[in-house]
Amino acid sequence: MNLASRRSLFFLAFIACAVMLGAGFYLQYVIGLEPCPLCILQRIFFAGAGLFALIAGLHGRGPRVYSVLILLCSLAGAGTAGRQIWLQTLPPDQLPACLPPLEYMMESMPYADILWTMFHGSADCAEVTWTLFSLSIPEWSLLAFIAFSLFAIFQFFRRG
Repeated sequence: MNLASRRSLFFLAFIACAVMLGAGFYLQYVIGLEPCPLCILQRIFFAGAGLFALIAGLHGRGPRVYSVLILLCSLAGAGTAGRQIWLQTLPPDQLPACLPPLEYMMESMPYADILWTMFHGSADCAEVTWTLFSLSIPEWSLLAFIAFSLFAIFQFFRRG
């Protein structure tokens, strides 16, 4: 079985990450959905995986190192998406309090506290504002992160 070259698959992974980011920006700027802190973190992990895939495609050497980096971004993103899905299943009385806007947190809080707060999510993260085929945005993100994780594992163990 003749598969595409390793470099071209990394480029395809980069394009897939760019499409996921583009979909997020479309939902934000065209549809008008404001991203919650966990959504922003998921975008960062998509951008990281895409950046490592692009570098791997351009560099052509050390595909295992880039595969591990893509896997780490994908697993972190999957964990973040899973956290958001879990928040969406909680009853309203058990949700964490809403967070102040990110701009305010950047001006008034240390960066470590901002990251800690963002990783825990808030009531904003539990709101389901958009679905496609009855799956919410974090559920689609989780599926994409699982696919990128499988891709990274495949590239890591691929010969040649």
